[in-house]
Amino acid sequence: MTTDNYISRYISIDQNGILLNGDIIYRADGKSGAELLIDAFKTSGISYPKFYKMDNLSKLAFLAAELLLADQGLRERYKAEETAVILSCANSSLDTDLRFWESVESGAPSPSLFVYTLPNVMLGEICIRWGIKGENTCFVSERFDVAMQTDYVDSLLATGCAEVVLSGRADYLNGQMEAFFMLVEKNPTSLDIHNPLTVQKLYDRQWKN
Repeated sequence: MTTDNYISRYISIDQNGILLNGDIIYRADGKSGAELLIDAFKTSGISYPKFYKMDNLSKLAFLAAELLLADQGLRERYKAEETAVILSCANSSLDTDLRFWESVESGAPSPSLFVYTLPNVMLGEICIRWGIKGENTCFVSERFDVAMQTDYVDSLLATGCAEVVLSGRADYLNGQMEAFFMLVEKNPTSLDIHNPLTVQKLYDRQWKN
């Protein structure tokens, strides 16, 4: 017998702004790319100086996680080992790879860029910030493989490998970006059952125009 899991919160970030549970919490107002991320970070009132040193993919993922998990009592409700982070992206760390290669060609390779030339670094930034010690995985796929990722998350929860999962997608390349994160839990904290149909519906609801 299959036990349902539930999407307790979700967040979307793209060129138009930020939606939390489908509600507008930040409008881009002409800002885009890195400028949008920094302004949204400042506007949110988050205090985390290391944010400014991150590459753009990590900034995007970090901001999405920060706004999604705020006031959710994650540390109080779950042990560090019970929390998993499962993300995916389309372009891996290509945005930073290109910038690092430019620094190599200039004759001055940048160590600060090199440390971000792996897509899973964004997971590390989130795990450090939230003290997460459970499974963390980053898949690279051209399109969001909703069915695969939903099944993977449900299997972690069903087998006891995790009690709560931060799941979703984050991608950044040449100023174009998207993030869609969900908090998936076993308890019926909402009416949104975690299945491919619901995830696809929420993902498609992103602010695309």
